[in-house]
Amino acid sequence: MLDIYTLGEEVLREKTEKITVFDNALAIFVDAMFETMAEADGIGLAAPQVGVLKRLFVVDTHRPGERMVFINPEIIETSQEQGLYEEGCLSIPGMYYDIVRPLEITIQAQDLSGKAFVKHIGGTLARVVQHENDHLNGILFIDRMDEEAREKLVASYNRRNKKRKK
Repeated sequence: MLDIYTLGEEVLREKTEKITVFDNALAIFVDAMFETMAEADGIGLAAPQVGVLKRLFVVDTHRPGERMVFINPEIIETSQEQGLYEEGCLSIPGMYYDIVRPLEITIQAQDLSGKAFVKHIGGTLARVVQHENDHLNGILFIDRMDEEAREKLVASYNRRNKKRKK
């Protein structure tokens, strides 16, 4: 199990570096990410969320074919049509807000062996991929909220976690 970093920790705001070595250590790390994500009851987890500044995230929406690893991803196309849907984040546990995102995307990335792929996706998977891809650029879902709503959510999160730490 890996530790999940939470709101306020600098690593969540830093940009990641491209992965150039596709070896057994990478495969072991990806397995640990899937295990950590499942234990936390999440459907996506990016490397910065576990303190690693590499361009990598994993997703598992619990639908057939939607358990994937994306290494060095780049969203190359987004649909004009957008949708509003509630998002949460393992790095901001217990906080949720409706976020607008494109309904469909095309992404290029590499798999565990370094092989490049391009995938056109929609639905929940497209939303999760966009959310996790944001993490690779130091962006959290709260950055997509208007300022007033973000301030309220962060204040609520801080109050909740202050009580827990006592």
